Amino acid sequence: MSSDISTNPFADDRLREECGIFGIWGKPEAAAFVVLGLHALQHRGQEASGIVSFDGERFYMERREGLVGDQFSVGGPIDRIKGANAIGHVRYSTTGGSLNRNIQPFFADVADGGIAVAHNGNLTNAHALRKRLVRSGSIFYSTSDTECIVHLIATSSAGRIVDRLIDALKQVEGAYSLVCLTRKKLIGVRDPLGVRPLVIGRLEGAYVLASETCALDIIGAEFVRDVKPGEMVVISDSGIESYQPFPPQRPRFCIFEYVYFARPDSMIDGLGVYAVRKSIGSELALEAPVDADMVVPVPDSGVPAGIGYAETSKIPFELGIIRNHYVGRTFIEPSDHIRHLGVKLKHNANRARLKGKRVVLVDDSIVRGTTSKKIVKMVRDAGATEVHMRIAGPPTTDSCFYGVDTPEKSNLLAANYTIAEMCRFIGADSLSFISINGLYRALHQTRRDGKTTRYCDACFTGEYPTPLSDRDNVADNGQLTLLAM
Repeated sequence: MSSDISTNPFADDRLREECGIFGIWGKPEAAAFVVLGLHALQHRGQEASGIVSFDGERFYMERREGLVGDQFSVGGPIDRIKGANAIGHVRYSTTGGSLNRNIQPFFADVADGGIAVAHNGNLTNAHALRKRLVRSGSIFYSTSDTECIVHLIATSSAGRIVDRLIDALKQVEGAYSLVCLTRKKLIGVRDPLGVRPLVIGRLEGAYVLASETCALDIIGAEFVRDVKPGEMVVISDSGIESYQPFPPQRPRFCIFEYVYFARPDSMIDGLGVYAVRKSIGSELALEAPVDADMVVPVPDSGVPAGIGYAETSKIPFELGIIRNHYVGRTFIEPSDHIRHLGVKLKHNANRARLKGKRVVLVDDSIVRGTTSKKIVKMVRDAGATEVHMRIAGPPTTDSCFYGVDTPEKSNLLAANYTIAEMCRFIGADSLSFISINGLYRALHQTRRDGKTTRYCDACFTGEYPTPLSDRDNVADNGQLTLLAM
């Protein structure tokens, strides 16, 4: 998906990808493979998951709150989701509002038969679309922008369901990767800019669609290729067909997928995410060297960049912070008191390694700065004599409107303070971010005339590649007439 358009809070000090999608066509017990694929994509959404399947006669649907492994088990929901064709979705929601009704995939009976839709991304004109659809008689069940796509399909005057989907998508703005399931087809499509990822795989004659290649690996599927920006792939018993229904545009893939969102063992657009993150750390070491005794990553996202920084700087790499992998968001949500315990729920200092040392901390980003402040203090309290913070992404100065849960600009530390002021706020001896040009060098790319030619880097530059109709409407009118995205 997509966003919950009922709320706009920011639960903690970490950017959150809002979902992962997976689909498979032509594999008996397809739901079991979808469960495995969603498990591999769990990092893209931890609060809810759902699966829709088709067995040749009818559709089956199960949607649950919680982690995939906790909710979908043999002898339970998996056995009830029958058929050789299925799609699934994992979701990270913003807090507040009703979660159940926003769990995907969404399913609807339309004129040409049933269709299930799972969406990764965010529509930047969802409010305008929803307003128009409601005025014409549509009744919405959820507060998700994804439901706009379902209604646009249902109300389209085009003939075939594929044409209805194309007609619907020509009316939306923003970012989307979709997997859709009908009685006869599995459909995958990316927006013309290719902001969010989607890949094709094969498994013993069956076709697979997934947000990342790590979801192919877990089921033993062969990676075929990325779905191209603006491409629609239609999979049926006859094979796979490719369409380019939208005018070609310059691709603008989300650069933050490489910095943080994607799993390190995934391949995106021909590049290994782990290798890119190491390269980012190496560039960071060249741009912001420091005399220190050890490089300590903030686990887990800072590990590859920390390795790259250590290798290039010739400073020893140490696990000076240990992460507790058994603490999830469900545990830390209940009360402000629990949340106030802060970083120690997830991280603990390795005192024996840190005491008396000059430490370089490597992390992927600083959002509000509260977590960085706690980590710096924790490392100092463990006996470090100096703490230098190095960030493997440029300063996050602008909100994302393409499927990433970010605070408003007024709550982004880098949008409101200088780096020196940020350094004082988090309590570090020094603070440096990789430059935007350094980030591009790590990707073997350059920015021409100060602008990107390949990636969306709006969270670092404010250069948004699509219209932001809903945001601009809010700015013009001073309020939202519908639920906020």
